[in-house]
Amino acid sequence: MQNSKNHGRNNNTAGEEDTVYEISQRCLIIRLGKELDHHNAIGIREKADKYIERYHVMHIIFDFSRAEFMDSAGIGVVLGRYRKVYFIGGRIAVASVGTVIDRVLRLSGLYKIVEKYDSVEIALNKLQKA
Repeated sequence: MQNSKNHGRNNNTAGEEDTVYEISQRCLIIRLGKELDHHNAIGIREKADKYIERYHVMHIIFDFSRAEFMDSAGIGVVLGRYRKVYFIGGRIAVASVGTVIDRVLRLSGLYKIVEKYDSVEIALNKLQKA
């Protein structure tokens, strides 16, 4: 990835340590671990919000390539980050979504406001050209 800064792992609580945050220009890439649920949603939300403010993030990509489970708290994380960037003209994308997560996103209605891509690289390319 060009102009990418890998900001490492989040070691706050169980479940969060698998989440990795990267910045590429004004795009935040959140590489999720196996689960995005009520156990780790608060920590992921807080860390993402710090990156959004610190790096003036415009777009966010959630990488679900390793994710196997997401509950309503995870839906809230995605929706809340959408609200953070929407008012500055930003967009939210999800990438590498498996069948279980795809079903959750579809049933929740998030696909009405979130764009889906096959990979982080494709999403990054599309969002940075917008």
